[in-house]
Amino acid sequence: MTDKTDLQAAYRLRTPDDSKRLYAVWADTYDSSFAADMDFALPGAVAKAFADAGGRGPVLDLGAGTGLCGAALRALNITPVDATDLSPEMLAVARRKDIYATLFEGNLLERLAVDDGTYAGAVSTGTFTTGHVGPEALDEVVRILAPGGLAVISVHAEHWQAQGFGDKLDALGDAIDQLQMPLVRIYGDKGHGAHKDDLSKLLMFRRAQ
Repeated sequence: MTDKTDLQAAYRLRTPDDSKRLYAVWADTYDSSFAADMDFALPGAVAKAFADAGGRGPVLDLGAGTGLCGAALRALNITPVDATDLSPEMLAVARRKDIYATLFEGNLLERLAVDDGTYAGAVSTGTFTTGHVGPEALDEVVRILAPGGLAVISVHAEHWQAQGFGDKLDALGDAIDQLQMPLVRIYGDKGHGAHKDDLSKLLMFRRAQ
């Protein structure tokens, strides 16, 4: 696959098995062929928003991939951070960076191997996007947060509109508070191609006390 095809393929994903197949072959070149090439700014934006909102560890990086958001959190002195991802190949790349305290495979559309209320924070970059994870996974995000725990979840703006994230937030009701939804750019000034101007909402909330 070409690099361009990899990004297009990511937008066409429909099932967890689709994701596992794509990222199995993309993992070793993801940082260079996608993140660096497209000036992928979202991991830094998520980490900064988490820090600026007073986020603290322990944090679970949901859909951690190769560890880009974890690295950004560590650069901001937020530790410890654990990682979970559907792809063992992506986690293998992240493991080599020595960023995370613990790494484990997990599917956000199912129950993670995490006790209720384990984490003071949760972050996610690029997982809640077209062809990946939808609003139904927010129940699991809330479950793994401790009362008062902070989540900063990037949601592709087009995915937000198409999948009904607003309705899901309404359904969560009093389970969350301090809701914010700023818009940020997914790619920096060096981004290129059809998706270079794509935007993401940062879904920020705390689990209610």
